[in-house]
Amino acid sequence: MKKSDLTKAQRWQLADYLAEQRLPAINPGCRKVTPADNFYSRYVKRLLDILISLFVLILTLPLNLVILIITAVTLGTPIFFKQERTGKDARIFQLVKFRNMTNERDERGELLPPARRVTKCGRFLRKTSLDELLNFWSILKGDMSLIGPRPLVPEYTHRYNDFHKMRLAVRPGLECPPREPLDHVWTWQEQFDNDIWYVEHISFLTDCKMILNLVRFALDRKSAKARASVNERGTFFGYDEEGRVINLDGVPQEIVDQMFD
Repeated sequence: MKKSDLTKAQRWQLADYLAEQRLPAINPGCRKVTPADNFYSRYVKRLLDILISLFVLILTLPLNLVILIITAVTLGTPIFFKQERTGKDARIFQLVKFRNMTNERDERGELLPPARRVTKCGRFLRKTSLDELLNFWSILKGDMSLIGPRPLVPEYTHRYNDFHKMRLAVRPGLECPPREPLDHVWTWQEQFDNDIWYVEHISFLTDCKMILNLVRFALDRKSAKARASVNERGTFFGYDEEGRVINLDGVPQEIVDQMFD
């Protein structure tokens, strides 16, 4: 069976198999991660999250109303996209964003790839990060932080090795931007390694630098274009035998044949 012909259920089954077979051999070689523990990470960071998120929600209320109307006109209802995500200590919370994709499905009844469902307006919202504005509500509630590892779907949690699982030691954030500008869609490996670096280096200075990077990347044409490219890196599937992060393309065809032919 071709990888492209796998159903979502089969892809998830494949990822579960890889985790079961490979993580026991990979985890013993993982470096221990010690999250930063200081006055800022314990108290100040949360206080700033509350003050900043409250200010932004009030300031952007008119803009959110405009986006709501545009979404209703171009996509209809539901206006909001809701999805479970994994937060600090693997706690599940619900992420709410404005919809920017249609619900078109293929002949098997499965959703088409995101790149084929995103609308022109949705692509603009992604490129400018305006689709993230409602996440400030999650920050205000305490589910997220301004800066931190991106919250991912719960199905990924058991696929992490012990090293990358420590990205769940802190509140997820709107973004944990790369420390250097990117002219490509960064890989899962790059993202997870960057997340762990952040977990180990949380401080007021680190967050200030991250916020500046976030603004800089939003204004940088190459970085913005890379960010607007929807899901080019594919789904996080686990690790190869050397412990490198892979997507579906990195899964050996013989394993697929063994499981589904």
